[in-house]
Amino acid sequence: MLYKPFLLTALVILLDQVSKMIIVANWAIPAGRYGLLIKDVFNNDFLLFYHVRNTAIAFSIGDGLPQPFRLILFIIVPVLVLSFLTWYYLTSTEFSRIQRWAIAGIIGGGIGNIIDRIFRPDGVVDFISVKFYGFLGMERWPTFNLADSSVVVCCIILLASLLKSPRKA
Repeated sequence: MLYKPFLLTALVILLDQVSKMIIVANWAIPAGRYGLLIKDVFNNDFLLFYHVRNTAIAFSIGDGLPQPFRLILFIIVPVLVLSFLTWYYLTSTEFSRIQRWAIAGIIGGGIGNIIDRIFRPDGVVDFISVKFYGFLGMERWPTFNLADSSVVVCCIILLASLLKSPRKA
């Protein structure tokens, strides 16, 4: 059971990289074309494919940093964090089944974006654009990818499971 969740890690990496290859092959930067997926009840474009590149981290934080800092903060630190998370996952007996699967999804998403940061000099491929209806002052949520989704969803699952089950004394 310890290694089975790493199937999710591999699946997230595979789906993330394949989806990014499809977007890169079919949509130029900046996205002149949208691939509309879903309209909402008001006929607004709710979900779109929109090809952009992110040379920083979430919400383009750190985009203006000098290159040496970007290398450290966007590649080296995440590799160290994911390495520690993987080591802790493999050596700890504290995690429940759902927590192990959530951690595996976080690792997969993290690796998916690190692959882009290392092998795509133009930045991480983002392509999912969701209407946000002016909430928090944004008409659309910042564009993201499957790796980002995996990290966020799995972090929410992990946090919820930690809050639900109190730690052993």
